[in-house]
Amino acid sequence: METFFNNLLEFFFILIGLQLIYTAYKVFINKSNTKRVGSALFWLDLGILFMLGKFIPPMVSGLLVVLLGVISLFRQFEISQFKPFKQEKLENDAKRFGNKIFIPVLSLAVISVLLAMTIKESSTSAIGVAAIVGVILAMAIFKSKPKEVIEESDRMIQTMGTSGILPQLLAALGAIFTIAGVGDVISQLIGGFVPEGNRLAGVIAYVLGMVVFTMIMGNGFAAFTVITAGVGLPFVIAQGADPAIAGALALTAGYCGTLLTPMAANFNVLPASLLEMKNPNGVIKEQVPVAVLMIIVHIALMYFWAF
Repeated sequence: METFFNNLLEFFFILIGLQLIYTAYKVFINKSNTKRVGSALFWLDLGILFMLGKFIPPMVSGLLVVLLGVISLFRQFEISQFKPFKQEKLENDAKRFGNKIFIPVLSLAVISVLLAMTIKESSTSAIGVAAIVGVILAMAIFKSKPKEVIEESDRMIQTMGTSGILPQLLAALGAIFTIAGVGDVISQLIGGFVPEGNRLAGVIAYVLGMVVFTMIMGNGFAAFTVITAGVGLPFVIAQGADPAIAGALALTAGYCGTLLTPMAANFNVLPASLLEMKNPNGVIKEQVPVAVLMIIVHIALMYFWAF
């Protein structure tokens, strides 16, 4: 069963790669894009990585990733312009379908969670299965054709631009930091400020460390291993804190940092881009008060619950 779902995950990666290669083709034939060659190469490169990343040598994968950075560094990437939707049509569709528009989105969350809980081995590909079901439901509800699905997927990919790959890069960076021993360096730095044996100071350092490092990394999971190794273990858990409670609260504290950083592109940058907000940091601005309050709550909960 595990082998089946691992192969299924690889199938989803190939599907994503095919969509990205289609986007590369659409960008290349779009003469209104002044940097269509570089932009098309970017999406083609990314598509190859998704499709063949498991099969090509690590050195080749690394060079392809570097190429993505080179294209962006020399500003050879440009987001294509699309014809805006007619406001009248949008309003008519909203009245016509009402709350039905939420069915495919909600099914994505419900199906992925149920599948992961029912079949433990499916956790790696549960979201992919749920996404396929969600697309089928959307096509049934809105009477869409497969071509429309591909075209709108292309529109979304191009609208997101280079920020769409930021989560993958940051997750990889977190693994590199852990292997490089960044946690040990942070432990040494924090040790000079946190009084030995002071539980409250240790908790504050752990929570704020998770918040700040998540803001830098843009990914709470990437920050968790580094900060837990460097701060959580020596300054909180070693003083008698319950590892399960302290670790769980530390991870959700990292999510507070997610609310405060543009590095968390999939949460803060992409919505602003897709909604065409005037202020690219508008989402973050609205989340600051909630994030600050939740940081204080996390410090209190860890101090009183974990010990």
